[in-house]
Amino acid sequence: MKKHTLFVCKSCSATIAHDDVTDDTITEGVLLLNQIQELQKNHSISDEITIEAVGCLWTCDRPCSVTFACPDKYTYHFVDLNYADSISELQQFGRLYLESTDGYVKPPKMPGDLRSRLLVRVPPLPDQASE
Repeated sequence: MKKHTLFVCKSCSATIAHDDVTDDTITEGVLLLNQIQELQKNHSISDEITIEAVGCLWTCDRPCSVTFACPDKYTYHFVDLNYADSISELQQFGRLYLESTDGYVKPPKMPGDLRSRLLVRVPPLPDQASE
């Protein structure tokens, strides 16, 4: 089984400068991470997706940000997420991503505002074994 990962930037904040964020700062990114982790505990987000908190996803001017990644699949990086309103859309996208063999989710199938929040979709790396 492929390892699906949702990276959540815990330093993302629209109100706190990145340089002022410490490990104890409650940012919008931390609030988003907490909500996602709680949903996974309640099985509202598949346990097939590993939730990884990361210090920074380098889109500080576009908080909150998350990245869906999996070997041999497209990678999706979403920005400008509202930590209170984006959860349902992220859940829906997660299901579509898991169900897709190559990770490609057609733009019309993107739930809610996620299509406008997509900063980049990166194609899968070529299989090194077949080269």
